[in-house]
Amino acid sequence: MSNLNATSTPGYTFSTGAKTTLASTEREAYLYPHHTPATAQALISTAQSLVYPRGKGIYATDETVDGIEARLIAAQGSGGSAKSWSEEEKREKRRRFRECLYESLPTDYISGVILYSETLHDFQLAPVLAQRGIIPGIRADTDSHPLPLSPLEPATQGLDDLLPRLVAAHAAGARFTKWRAPILCTSVAGGFPSQGALEIQAESLARFAAVSQQAGLVPIVEPDVDFGEDADLKRSVEIHVKIISLIYARCAAYGVLLEGSLIKPSFPQPGLKHPSRATTTAEEIALATATVLSRSVPIAVAGVVFLSGGLSDSDSIMYLDALNCLINASKPPSSLVRLPPLSFSFGRGLQGDAMRKWVSGDESGAKKAFEERANLCYKAARGEIKA
Repeated sequence: MSNLNATSTPGYTFSTGAKTTLASTEREAYLYPHHTPATAQALISTAQSLVYPRGKGIYATDETVDGIEARLIAAQGSGGSAKSWSEEEKREKRRRFRECLYESLPTDYISGVILYSETLHDFQLAPVLAQRGIIPGIRADTDSHPLPLSPLEPATQGLDDLLPRLVAAHAAGARFTKWRAPILCTSVAGGFPSQGALEIQAESLARFAAVSQQAGLVPIVEPDVDFGEDADLKRSVEIHVKIISLIYARCAAYGVLLEGSLIKPSFPQPGLKHPSRATTTAEEIALATATVLSRSVPIAVAGVVFLSGGLSDSDSIMYLDALNCLINASKPPSSLVRLPPLSFSFGRGLQGDAMRKWVSGDESGAKKAFEERANLCYKAARGEIKA
């Protein structure tokens, strides 16, 4: 190799200068001026480790303090809301629940965990994960607010102080980060999403991705398309393609290193208020999802990790399995063979059963329930449940 400022990670050689001589198994990745070879190596290595070996996925534990409190109370059943806890007791309960699962996560199935700021900075649990070979991440977005031009549509906040927050997260052990952008989706007659909302959310996600890489963190962009209204499957596909395409157009403008990034989309699906919702099959969802990805996600992106959103535990796994079965059955020249690994980034879809056991005092049962669920997600991300 020449004496250029270059480095390598499995399958890649990074060069900031003239062409280098490569082994036959290596590929070249030319860098933007703002990415050093060492930064690029770290970003790409982390992104690949989150989705390889195929089947491994991410456990999302980035609920707000109020969000996790509500779930812990709900997990206790009818008697949960009747109990009174001090703020310190609530805080300790949150810490111990996280610690219980973090210290026992099945490393064969889970590659990374998205933490909330309290878990990363106050509880300081990133080392618990890192010591077991699981990559800690951090949620970067904050609250949403109504768009002035379309008050019923949300926009996501958190860009103003993003760089110092992410630098602090990196120092605390985080190596990737995530930003959620909700997108309303109705029938054409319903009028959502507006073009302005799509452009604003795409801009925010791209700026987030660029700042994340500036801080040395792999960005996961999350366009969360809503399915609560009356859109049919065709309309959902249309909006998914539109927002994802806009995101990557803006990422190109900001010089985002796509090889060091992931995307966390929703599954395109009919809205809850559309009559076809009850009759749409998992295979139809799989074909719609594969179509969206092949038309809008650049092949340089390291991987796709789906959100479960408002789906039931069974539906989220069923859709992921059907999608990977479709990919497994595809042959060249189909564009589907060029898709990156298609895995999961679930929260409720992984921890629901475990949380119910944990609040009852059954820690060993909670750990076992989580492992069983993670194994199912792993198999779905390989297309092995129905195969």
